Amino acid sequence: MAARFENTLPQGSWHWHKPSQRLTIEAPRGTVLSELSGDWSIDALEQMLEGLSRGRLGRAFDPGEGPVRCNLRLSSGRDVHLVGAFVGDTEARGMLLTGEHFPEIDTSDLKPGPDLAPVYQPIVSLRNGQVAGFEALARWDDGDATSPPSRYEDEALASNMLIRSAETLSRLMEATGRSDVFMHVNLTARDLARGTIPALVEALIQGYRLPERALKIELTEQAALRDAEHALSAALALKAVGAGLVLDDFGTGHSSFAWLADLPADSLKIDHGLTRRLGEQRADTILSTITLLASRLGMTSTAEGVENKDDAARLRALGFDHVQGFAFARPMDADSAIQFLKY
Repeated sequence: MAARFENTLPQGSWHWHKPSQRLTIEAPRGTVLSELSGDWSIDALEQMLEGLSRGRLGRAFDPGEGPVRCNLRLSSGRDVHLVGAFVGDTEARGMLLTGEHFPEIDTSDLKPGPDLAPVYQPIVSLRNGQVAGFEALARWDDGDATSPPSRYEDEALASNMLIRSAETLSRLMEATGRSDVFMHVNLTARDLARGTIPALVEALIQGYRLPERALKIELTEQAALRDAEHALSAALALKAVGAGLVLDDFGTGHSSFAWLADLPADSLKIDHGLTRRLGEQRADTILSTITLLASRLGMTSTAEGVENKDDAARLRALGFDHVQGFAFARPMDADSAIQFLKY
């Protein structure tokens, strides 16, 4: 079986052995792996191997002199099950297991395609005009945000976005000496349903030594309301491992206040649909009331979709803490974000 993969692996970077019924891929220190899980056909696995090097989880840990390893357990028939990512010989720190069973995957979805290339849009403090943090946005390597991901990319998207965003946040802090900068990452209802996400977030926070609440998870109310009980449980688990929580698109659903009463969020984020109505008396009254509510609950408030500095001034007068939009900066890659934060 190993011979089938010899031509697909980087020469000199990997070696194989097969103790009992487990096939182990080993790579030298510095190799990076992404979290992928499920039952894969051997044919699909050949095309998936490239994807194993796209993630950044391995960089979150110090593997010492040991290898970074990815174990594949042989199962019945022609299936291979990816059971975990390991760092050196320390199984607990890097292992990401799941009991979930992914549906059968069409191997056509696993053909090489555009790599994930997140971009980061600054979030600016209205108190001092400085960049307070960034929101991570999914993009592909051609910068096209409109192309839907394949099924494979969709399964791995949340994990890889979290991994890449945590890595970038760590770089931002190291390059600027700022420990107060934060990073927003969006999760969907489907992401919340995955039991491995809190464990991944905890591993990233600990591995990159990120301050508590620096990695902030944006949860949309619409996503939460699909399964409010499960979403609340997932949110509490994320909070418990040190993530910040942001209730995104606040006010666009039907039960915002009921959800707000239960969710231990750190911040509210207002959709651009309300922001663009600045200057209308009723809209301004709603916005000022939201910021007052957030303040009394010990939360910050952010308005997105801000396209000019006059609107930013109005939002500051209405009590907002942060703004995000083209008035300040368009989304940028990680290196540009570091330079933007420096200067």
